[in-house]
Amino acid sequence: MDQPSRLFDVIAWQLANYPKEDMLAGKVDGNWKKYSTQEVADLTMQLSSGLLQLGISRGDGTVEGKDKIAIISPNRPEWVLTDLACQQTGAVSTPIYPTISQHELAFVLNDGGARILFISDEDILEKVNAIRDQVPLLKEIFSFNRIPGVRHWTELLAMARPEDYPVITEIKKHTDPEELVTIIYTSGTTGTPKGVMLSHRNIMSNVTACTPYLPVHSSARALSFLPLNHIFERMVTYVYLTAGVPIYYAESMDTIADNLREVKPTIFTTVPRLLEKVYEKIMAKGLELKGIKRALFFWAIELGKQYEINKNLGWWYNLQLSIANALVFKKWREALGGNIQAIVNGAAACQVRLLKVFTAGRIPVLEGYGLTETSPVISVNRVDVQDRMFGTVGPIISNVQVKIAEDGEILCKGPNVTMGYYKRPDLTADAIKDGWFHTGDIGVIVNDKFLKITDRKKELFKTSGGKFVAPQPIENKFKESPYIEQIMVVGEDHKFTAALIVPSFPNLKGWCSKRNISYASQEELVRNPEVRALFQQALEKYNQFFNHVEQLKRFELLPHEWTVDGGELTPTLKLKRKVILEKYRDVIESMYN
Repeated sequence: MDQPSRLFDVIAWQLANYPKEDMLAGKVDGNWKKYSTQEVADLTMQLSSGLLQLGISRGDGTVEGKDKIAIISPNRPEWVLTDLACQQTGAVSTPIYPTISQHELAFVLNDGGARILFISDEDILEKVNAIRDQVPLLKEIFSFNRIPGVRHWTELLAMARPEDYPVITEIKKHTDPEELVTIIYTSGTTGTPKGVMLSHRNIMSNVTACTPYLPVHSSARALSFLPLNHIFERMVTYVYLTAGVPIYYAESMDTIADNLREVKPTIFTTVPRLLEKVYEKIMAKGLELKGIKRALFFWAIELGKQYEINKNLGWWYNLQLSIANALVFKKWREALGGNIQAIVNGAAACQVRLLKVFTAGRIPVLEGYGLTETSPVISVNRVDVQDRMFGTVGPIISNVQVKIAEDGEILCKGPNVTMGYYKRPDLTADAIKDGWFHTGDIGVIVNDKFLKITDRKKELFKTSGGKFVAPQPIENKFKESPYIEQIMVVGEDHKFTAALIVPSFPNLKGWCSKRNISYASQEELVRNPEVRALFQQALEKYNQFFNHVEQLKRFELLPHEWTVDGGELTPTLKLKRKVILEKYRDVIESMYN
């Protein structure tokens, strides 16, 4: 058969080219339940038939004509089965973050017009029940876990009728790759969520372009834990399925370490915050070591920080690094399952020192860039080292064009660019001009090849002295401190730049215990003069990397971490700057008074 052009084509493609015993796998009662390619084909056909029995259809094939189905669940095989079944009926799937607030949930279900909702568990049901009376279009709820009083997803399988199968085959045959397949609501860092409309062609063009750059082959294996409702993990899922790579779903964020050792994946995707947490745990273990083991550990880390890609640092460095790999980094690779060929990082900038240390330890981290609106990848660093550069998001992918506008904004054109924002032609017209999507990010092309993001256009701020400050590079540098967990640079319309800092409390508490510093609470801890002096030293250390206007003159330590539930972070763990500015307005003003 031809290369897949619609998302559901990947089932027949995998069946014809590399049928698997474990196309999808998830944990059930402590054991891996595997779904073969044939089972996936059969189950999606039955599920599609069940949906037809409930009256779900593609209507006239237009954006408004198609029925809408929502999914709220952490990653699991049933998520993908539902997504594929939904596509085969010609309906549109709207995936929703499990961490969404009740207010936003009501907005998304109403705006997206979901008729059927699939949920995973009782926690999500509770959230849905709280707003159920506000969502008149929602007719049915099915759950993946068995919940009293809620229809289980297998009821749809029981409703399947073989006489529907030729109908489904006809629907698939007449589905145009340009048709809408999903609406993804981006919470963004401001305002109400926007529904990004993506077609089969949008996502499959990205799959086709990215597959050659990644270590995906039929003997590979993937672990999936980034939320599937995020376009990055969703698109990569179709890369895996097209390339015949089995996908194992982590049980939860807390079990990733165990699942890595069990699954022994060759590839997984992540966001910088999770990579930073892995690094912090490794460093904390290193700090517990004594004597020669401790000395070796930190010697290896220092070697890693010096690592350069595409540049030979000489035989003496190479010899030392091979010893460090045999004695220290080998254990890191074992902790990741021992088979990692690449970790693909997206959603935000990763600290260069992390990239250097992991790559020195033969764990390549490939940083990429894109947005929901670009399905998502615009550029990505490759497995081949000549196509990798630290501090950049790699070369532009093959079927996409990029140009830098006069004000430095990155513009993108290609088959991956969104059909537009659902029910928002005004926003669509703002974002796409003459076929070019305006990303809102500022960047440059390095060496005529590599894209480098320098900041968010909307996040640049001006001091009262009229000077522009880009907060992201400052924040990324300061996060190199083992004592800084989160940081937000402020200073708009003020005479100098300052920062709100959330300490890394495990590391800070360890530092305090060595110095016999006592405290009754985290509130008391962040007010301690010795603790403040420690952070003042960090300011002096990292300020030297920036010009006078960008240097932090003051800081305030906060006693609690910013979270998604607290409203300070987006589901992809980016700072919601406007929310934080509002929430800590008094604290910020106190730094300037």
